[in-house]
Amino acid sequence: METIAVIFGGRSAEHDISIITALSSIIKPLELTKKYRIEPVYIDKNGRWYSDQRLKDIELYTSGNIIDLINKLTPVSLQFDSGLTIVKSSGLAGRKQHIKIDLVFPSMHGTYGEDGSLMGLLDMAGVPYVGCGQAASSLAMNKLTAKQLAEDNGIAVSRYVFTTKLTLEREPARVIKEIKEKLKYPLFIKPTHLGSSIGISRAINDQELVNGLEVAAHYDDQVLIEEEVKNLVEVTLPIIGNDQPIPALLEQPLTKPEDFFDFDAKYLNGGKKGKGSPKGAQGYSQIPANIDQELYKKAEETALKLYKIFGLSGISRVDMLIDQKSKTVYFNEINPLPGGLYAHNWSKAGISNVELVSKLISYAKERFNGRQDLTTSFTTNYLRQF
Repeated sequence: METIAVIFGGRSAEHDISIITALSSIIKPLELTKKYRIEPVYIDKNGRWYSDQRLKDIELYTSGNIIDLINKLTPVSLQFDSGLTIVKSSGLAGRKQHIKIDLVFPSMHGTYGEDGSLMGLLDMAGVPYVGCGQAASSLAMNKLTAKQLAEDNGIAVSRYVFTTKLTLEREPARVIKEIKEKLKYPLFIKPTHLGSSIGISRAINDQELVNGLEVAAHYDDQVLIEEEVKNLVEVTLPIIGNDQPIPALLEQPLTKPEDFFDFDAKYLNGGKKGKGSPKGAQGYSQIPANIDQELYKKAEETALKLYKIFGLSGISRVDMLIDQKSKTVYFNEINPLPGGLYAHNWSKAGISNVELVSKLISYAKERFNGRQDLTTSFTTNYLRQF
C-alpha cells in the first residue's frame, strides 16, 4: 500500500484554509479509496513539522486543542535520500520510526507552499507530488508577473500599477500621484503574492486608496493596484490535467463589485453583512455561470490557453473578469491550489471527491515519470583545469 503525505498548515496567512482543504477535501476522500496509507504532516505557524494520525481530527483545530497536542509531540525530521522519508521519535530509548513517502499531496496555500517553495524542495527530494511544479506555481502566485505573462501572450488584463512596500514607505505621495495619473476609481489594491482574497480592498477615493495600500503592504513587499472592470461579471474555472487539461464548469460568484468576493464571502459563515450561507464559496456562486454561450466558450478557451501558457499541471483555477458590454474577457489571476480543490464545482461537473483526488494522484505520477526521462547531469572536463 502506497504512503501519501498530506502536508498542510505552514507559515502563511492562509494557514487555516490549508487545514480545511487538507482534512475535508484531501484526506477524507483519499481514505475512502482504501488504496493508500495517509500520513498527515502539519506545519505549525512557527514552521515546525509534526506527523501524527491524530492530526487528521478537525476538532483539534476548531477547539484549539492543537496547541496542547503539538506541545506533547516531537517535531519530525526529514531525510532526502532518493526520495522523502519522515523520521519520527518513538520516545523509547531514542528509537526512531522511518516512514518512506511514495507521493506528496500538498495542501499548502500561499507563502512557502503554493508559491513553489514546497515544490522546489520536493523536486530536489525526487518525490512525486500533486499539482503544479515550482516554476508554474511561482509564476501563478505572483499576480504581477502573471498579468505581464498573460499580456505578453495577447490576453487582455485590466489597467494596473504596481509598487513596493519600501517605495510606499519612502515616497507615499509620489506613489499616490502616479496611481491617480494612470488609473481611475474604483480601484482594487492587492498583495501581489497572497491568495484567498487576504489583504485585498476596494477604493473609491484617496483615503480608501491610502488605507488599502497600507493593508496590502502589511502582508506583502509588493502591491498591485488595478482599475475596476466595467459592466463586470466575475467568473472562475477550475481545471485539472497535464498536457490535456480538462475544465470543470465556469463558475460565477454572486457579488456586486462593491461587495467583492473577499475572504469572509469565500470562507466564513454568514459572509459579508451576514447574508451568506454556511457553505462558503458554494453558497455564493452560480454553476454554471449565467452568461451567453459565446462568452462562456470564450472564457473557457481563455482559461485553457492560460493553463498551457503558464505550464500548469495537476490542478489550478483561473479567475477572469468579463465586461458584458464590450464582450471582453480579462485575465485576473491563477490559483495553483484552489481552496477545497473546488470540489463543489467538480461534483456538479460529474466528478466526485474520491474521483478527483484519484485523478490528481494519477496526474502527479504521470508528470513525475515524464520528468525522469530528462537528463539532469552533464559530464565535462571543466574541473581538470584547476
